[in-house]
Amino acid sequence: MTSNISTLASLIWSVADLLRGDFKQSQYGRIILPFTVLRRLECVLAPTKEQVLAMVESTKAMPEAAKEKLLLNTSGQSFYNTSKLSLSLLGENHVGDNLDAYVRAFSRDAFEIFEHFNFDGTINLLEDADLLYKVAQKFANVDLSPETVDNYHMGLVFEELIRRFAESSNETAGEHFTPRDIVRLTTSLVFTDDDEALTKPGIVRSVYDPTAGTGGFLSCGMEYLYEINEHARLATFGQELNAESYAICKADMLIKGQDISNIKLGNTLSDDQLRHNRFDYCLSNPPFGVDWKKVEKIVRDEHLRAGFNGRFGPGLPRVSDGSLLFLLHLISKMQAPAADCAGSRIGIILNGSPLFTGGAGSGESEIRRYILEHDLLDALVALPTDMFYNTGIATYIWVLSNHKPAERKGKVLLINASELHSPMRKSLGSKRKYLNDEAIRQIVELYSRYQQSPIAKLFPTTAFGYRRITVERPLKLAFYPHHAERLAALQDDKAWAKLDGTLQSALLTALGQFEQDRLLSRDRFKKQLTTLLEGTKLPAPAFKLLCKHLAEQDDDAEVCKTKGMPEANPDLRDNENVPLGEDIHDYFQREVLPHVPDAWIDESKTDPLDGQVGLVGYEIPFNRHFYQYQPPRPLEEIDADLDAVAKEIMQLLQEVHS
Repeated sequence: MTSNISTLASLIWSVADLLRGDFKQSQYGRIILPFTVLRRLECVLAPTKEQVLAMVESTKAMPEAAKEKLLLNTSGQSFYNTSKLSLSLLGENHVGDNLDAYVRAFSRDAFEIFEHFNFDGTINLLEDADLLYKVAQKFANVDLSPETVDNYHMGLVFEELIRRFAESSNETAGEHFTPRDIVRLTTSLVFTDDDEALTKPGIVRSVYDPTAGTGGFLSCGMEYLYEINEHARLATFGQELNAESYAICKADMLIKGQDISNIKLGNTLSDDQLRHNRFDYCLSNPPFGVDWKKVEKIVRDEHLRAGFNGRFGPGLPRVSDGSLLFLLHLISKMQAPAADCAGSRIGIILNGSPLFTGGAGSGESEIRRYILEHDLLDALVALPTDMFYNTGIATYIWVLSNHKPAERKGKVLLINASELHSPMRKSLGSKRKYLNDEAIRQIVELYSRYQQSPIAKLFPTTAFGYRRITVERPLKLAFYPHHAERLAALQDDKAWAKLDGTLQSALLTALGQFEQDRLLSRDRFKKQLTTLLEGTKLPAPAFKLLCKHLAEQDDDAEVCKTKGMPEANPDLRDNENVPLGEDIHDYFQREVLPHVPDAWIDESKTDPLDGQVGLVGYEIPFNRHFYQYQPPRPLEEIDADLDAVAKEIMQLLQEVHS
């Protein structure tokens, strides 16, 4: 059947032979895909077409809602067409007008697909090139009836056409199309632990993609389920921002017999059109490193107004990268485990920054904290670089579950699959590598076993947490009342100009009367200065200005105190990350005091959630756990390589001159 799918896809794609010369290669898909959808819908409706046309005549006087129900019932599908035309009956004159009228006769959901394909624009372009009739007739002769190609295999044909479209327009492929090998791996990881449940007769499951693109994840979920249980049903849901990708996705779902009202157009972060839905499986490949400035006000309002009753309760990442917002959105779509519901699983592809960006207390850290402290993260898989069409960066699959088996509770599996790639025979944009079936099988097997191996490591969730304590050191100031440069800087300060002239004169006179060039005590300096001012009052802002310009930190100086307590020097303030589970005072005694004996922990800085000293943070330093030291090559070997290169250069120069 695989060869039949490829053959049929090639037959359809051969329409490109007609387009060559008049259209760019990147335009082929925008013509071929909507015509394929149109021909498939036409073939699906053919058996009941006469009955539908008869029903149109008999329901003319009825209200639209009643007429709609009767027409849908008569067609036997989730859509219908009320036109007497077909691709083979467009005629040779007024082809464009006839085709436009034919398409507009589809029911609303089906017609919307052609609207978002900008099909009327395509009709005009083909008419201008005098190709519309030829293209329409080419498709009219392709048999896409359900008896010849069932929904499942028609879906595979359509996916093959989408892939060819993506390859022919590399500049935009990464925005709309996730490579098939990545889709297959992510889907397998999310579905694999539920194989036993999915093989039960009559099983119904739901899958959701908030960044649906052309529907790759939804299609792959259906394919996976079909392979293990062809009688099971997977209801697909999705939302997509790009109109063209939305049209392709909706068309694909319609071709596969799905309820296309579940596929929505719009920005998922600002306008969740499936707000009240929860799903068994969630799959997503959100855009990498894209800012969310356009929806910032809406997202922040939801965060502040709804808190944990909304989608973004744990926190908000920095505006420059919205990846973690999509992850929070998916978590909000999980079903709570219950007697009649096993819970939900998530597979999402993210770049490296969500693993570690943001220190303790930041939005990113708080999001990781929520995920790990609620034991939602099941596994992380590091993918090879150069796996996507529009970027070569490192990427990771996050697998989340709210119904982990007992042996996995409180644990996270890291799988380093970065070396399990095969080279592409021909690069597609930035995609130079792919995962073959054996690599996917190996990764899924590692995940299913959930055990240590050379490329898989198991950690408790607390291993990624730490408590950031603030380490203070005392303020020790030495004063230099006669230092010319310091005195000049003092008088150049704008704050100095705001002081009363009498006070300025008194201060300069008093400083000139100090006997010492250097004083190692703030208290002694202030007492002597007060005495030398001879009754002139010393305001606090003025003394602060003197400290700013005439003093500097000096370890030989006396500790500055306020109300008998050492005063901290903010310039020497530091932070230490103490692993969760370790006593902060034991850590401080061992790691800090031997180097700075006069330091102390600022115990006023506590975590807002648990009230203990120090802010809790979480990061997942994936690469550190798999780092392998590579010793430098011997100098002799490097010298030999340099000599060889030098000789080669000299030889090339000689050839140029000769």
